[in-house]
Amino acid sequence: MTERETLELYEKTGALMRGHFRLTSGLHSDVYLQSALVLQHPAYAEALGRALAARLPAADVGTVLAPAIGGILVAHEVARALGVRALFSERENGVMRLRRGFALAPGERCLVVEDVITTGGSTREVVQCVEEAGGVVVGVGSLIDRSGGAAAFAVPRAALATVSATAWKPEDCPLCRSGGQALKPGSRA
Repeated sequence: MTERETLELYEKTGALMRGHFRLTSGLHSDVYLQSALVLQHPAYAEALGRALAARLPAADVGTVLAPAIGGILVAHEVARALGVRALFSERENGVMRLRRGFALAPGERCLVVEDVITTGGSTREVVQCVEEAGGVVVGVGSLIDRSGGAAAFAVPRAALATVSATAWKPEDCPLCRSGGQALKPGSRA
């Protein structure tokens, strides 16, 4: 799947939105990607997961992990493509943790995936969670990279598409200054 095909799926399903938004990172932007709108279609989710799996270092990987909630379907589809298990982490008292009986074997090789990376904060939290659980992260992936490659990780990373969208600190947001109210369509308030 090419970058163009990925973005066409997002546009076709209304998952690529334009307006005034507050991102999970707290930044404001004129573009929002609501991956749930594309991932609600199993055939699209499968195709995106398969394409992302093909771009990640999958040798001897045992598990694919993602942060809840946005990354769960991505982890599932990447794991399905690789024939391994999929787990997700959740916040517990503000910290990403493996819950629900999920565990990693010491040294287990893992991939961390996400739907959209903007600053990489949630992804880094999952990487830390994996390491604290005894696993080893060998790659990071996302369907969309909003960071333009700026979100750095100590392992190889891949994205199906890069979206260039301006993001501002709330106090610097020109859309707020012109009287606009930022919408928060994502999963974290």
